[in-house]
Amino acid sequence: MARVVVDVMLKPEILDPQGQAVQRALPRLGFQGISDVRQGKRFELEVDGPVDDAALARINELAETFLANTVIENFTVKVEEEK
Repeated sequence: MARVVVDVMLKPEILDPQGQAVQRALPRLGFQGISDVRQGKRFELEVDGPVDDAALARINELAETFLANTVIENFTVKVEEEK
């Protein structure tokens, strides 16, 4: 069994109000030196069988049609090492 991670982030030109709220709160909490925060989503998929080109193509299709709103979000797909 392998794990595939799909990270979804807002496109750089899209405002990120949640990230901005976190960034503004950091100094009040004693965390200095952070100039920008972007918030995203991480999906960890446990895949039965090998993660070959066909499986990655299906996962990319899943990410593009279901996990991410590609109008405002970008996504990356990566296979994690098996532990």
